[in-house]
Amino acid sequence: MKDLLGIGVSVGVLAGVWTYVSVELALITWVAFVAWACFFAAGGGTEGLQKGLASNLAGVFWGWTISLGLDTLGSSTLALALMVTVVGAILCFEAAFPPLSFIPGGFAGTAVYFGTGFDLRGVLIAVVAGAVLGIISERLGAMIQGAVPSAQTQSEEPRTNP
Repeated sequence: MKDLLGIGVSVGVLAGVWTYVSVELALITWVAFVAWACFFAAGGGTEGLQKGLASNLAGVFWGWTISLGLDTLGSSTLALALMVTVVGAILCFEAAFPPLSFIPGGFAGTAVYFGTGFDLRGVLIAVVAGAVLGIISERLGAMIQGAVPSAQTQSEEPRTNP
């Protein structure tokens, strides 16, 4: 449990701050949480930031492309299904490019774009905010954790008999 104290405190505090700020500024709160989760799922650190954010943004791009296709071809269920089929394959194929190798991030980016009713500006702001929150929470969590005595250090302390 002690190993998770730093990250738990930093994520908890930042999640509360983000929720307050995003609601007050009419930003899309939940999308940032998805991007934040992608940061950690992609491995955290600089690599998780790069892969999570790049794949999320690529997914948003492909979702936006689908929305343009629906405007052009009409919004039939068949047209949507065919475009999603193609984009689903692209989200996997593009993983050959290392920055886009976190496939779930691409699907998450497309999904949040759809889930917001095609709010491109709102999604882009929230995805970037979530990635930034990820790296901040990880670094802040490490700082907090570094200030907490570890269980190993405590067990090595000499015991005195009363």
